[in-house]
Amino acid sequence: MKKLTNWFKAFWKDEEGLQTLEIMLIIAVIVVIALAFRDKITTWVKSLLDFGDSKVGQFQTDSGK
Repeated sequence: MKKLTNWFKAFWKDEEGLQTLEIMLIIAVIVVIALAFRDKITTWVKSLLDFGDSKVGQFQTDSGK
């Protein structure tokens, strides 16, 4: 148990550990935002894909003339 406590203390004091912690917190915030707005994000992506599909279809129809 003492070994684990010493490891946590060393990790907390380590400068690189703080950078890792910051990155982990940023990733956690992004995941929470993605989960909170999951429905809106999926609707937005589907609309982008539908728009792209219609433009590709329109291009194929125009080039076939």
